[in-house]
Amino acid sequence: MNRPLIGLTCSRQESNPRSHYVSEAYIQAVLAGGGTPVLIPYQPKQELFQALGSLDGLILPGGLDVDPNRYGEDPSPECGKVDPFCDELDLNAAGFALEKNLPILAICRGAQVLNIALGGSLVQDIPTQIRGSVQHEQKAPRWYASHDISLQTASILGGIWGRNPTRVNSFHHQSIAKLGQGLRVVASASDGVVEAVESTRHRFVLGVQWHPEAMIDHYPAALEIFKHFIQAAKAK
Repeated sequence: MNRPLIGLTCSRQESNPRSHYVSEAYIQAVLAGGGTPVLIPYQPKQELFQALGSLDGLILPGGLDVDPNRYGEDPSPECGKVDPFCDELDLNAAGFALEKNLPILAICRGAQVLNIALGGSLVQDIPTQIRGSVQHEQKAPRWYASHDISLQTASILGGIWGRNPTRVNSFHHQSIAKLGQGLRVVASASDGVVEAVESTRHRFVLGVQWHPEAMIDHYPAALEIFKHFIQAAKAK
């Protein structure tokens, strides 16, 4: 049986913007989940849409902060580095996939991109904007599950994990603020930070604020997210 083609949008190296990359952890997670990874670098919109049209699913990976101008705000002093080319690539890819009902798995920055693509906004810096927040930029190893989330069991993610609460890793200082149209919150941290969203209008559109690709060697449940996403891609 043919393995579904899973696109992964690329970041650009800061020292060499002509060099595009995706972390190997995403590639290994797609392979382990039953898919074939296809790297999608920045390119003109027409060529991008042609490439996306050949895919069975799309992963929007983690990366830099999204330019607040993309959701109608000026950057706060705590906003981190942005890359307009990465923003354009990810938002165009997300828009195409949503329009075509292509299964989407959006991870960390990717979940924020998904929310912005649907008209939402972000908390630009959790520690200065959310009083009493837990540590969302963990000092523990990347694979380690560092804080609890509360999970809505009647959801795609609840159907995959079926546990409430559970623990996740955490490497972000921004989070979803105003929710994008057609999204619903299906997991939150104890401080109220949104940890997962799903579309109410599409077959499989899931955004998670943590990094399951970094957890799969230590937490088998993390791989189940990729397996279920790739199963949805098979049924495209």
